[in-house]
Amino acid sequence: MLTDLGLDTVTETVYRDMLAHPGDSLTALVDRLGMPKETLRGALARLSELALIRVPSDDTSQVHAVSPQLGMEVLLARQQAELAARQHQVETSRAAAALLISEFAHEQFPRSNTSVHHIEGLDSIRDYLVHLNDQVEKEFLTFAPGGAQKPANMRASRPLNRRLLERGVSMRTIYLESALTDKASVAHAKWLTEHGALIRTTPVLPNRMIICDRRVALIAADSANTESGAIVVTSPGLISALYALFESEWHNARPISAPPSKPSGELTPQQLTALHLLAQGATDESIARKLGVSPRTARRITTGLLTRLNARSRFQAGVRAVQKGHLPMISE
Repeated sequence: MLTDLGLDTVTETVYRDMLAHPGDSLTALVDRLGMPKETLRGALARLSELALIRVPSDDTSQVHAVSPQLGMEVLLARQQAELAARQHQVETSRAAAALLISEFAHEQFPRSNTSVHHIEGLDSIRDYLVHLNDQVEKEFLTFAPGGAQKPANMRASRPLNRRLLERGVSMRTIYLESALTDKASVAHAKWLTEHGALIRTTPVLPNRMIICDRRVALIAADSANTESGAIVVTSPGLISALYALFESEWHNARPISAPPSKPSGELTPQQLTALHLLAQGATDESIARKLGVSPRTARRITTGLLTRLNARSRFQAGVRAVQKGHLPMISE
């Protein structure tokens, strides 16, 4: 009956019996059910994993079954956390799929397809950006991941950005929220806004990307090393997908001029993003890359989340976050 909620027949039988006989000892439970001790221990371990039973600290011979109302909320919250993690994974995979298609399209059609090509090295990327900026007429959209921006990149981009803005080009850029902890990055973002650019921040970005006039896109070939090379995309279909991705991220991002606000006791957007990644089993190193922070900071964030949610595991942290309303519900 409760198989879809994660309980097999034996585990459900043990749970129902404990609910029907509250206060009984483990010995009484063994005698009444008449099942092998190993089978019973396995069922109790599963119930404990699902937070459906508790062992009193003052008497380990007693096991308390959580009430059905609370127990079913726990099981449903567990499924909700899995759905939230799966949805986040699908959204990330959609962007990764578009990037993978663009990366290998030239190998599939090396002679006839010229809508995708590769640029190698940081100097070549900067040369292409100079050429690209001269061609922009209306719109310049940018994902700027990596947290704090490198001084050399900011110095190189400022003259190009100034020319665009002076020509009346609409410029929108999304930075990681972690960039706001770096004074130089904040000063650069302020300079951009003073010259007419629109800046927003978000906890995580899929990759470094630039889209110009909805006709050409420049994407980092390696999200872990964005200076190694880039993919230039002019295929209308891919451009449409990448533009939709940008608009989705822009809609969810926070204007840089808006102070971060959250009700007392709530999680910050960065913590919520880390919580999504925890629910997917991401390592601290992977979370650090996604958030644009140091591994040490990522460990501090994840440790703080586990402690705050009183969770023994990353998965349990996701379940309890749904119970507490920290993670959004999935609409049907």
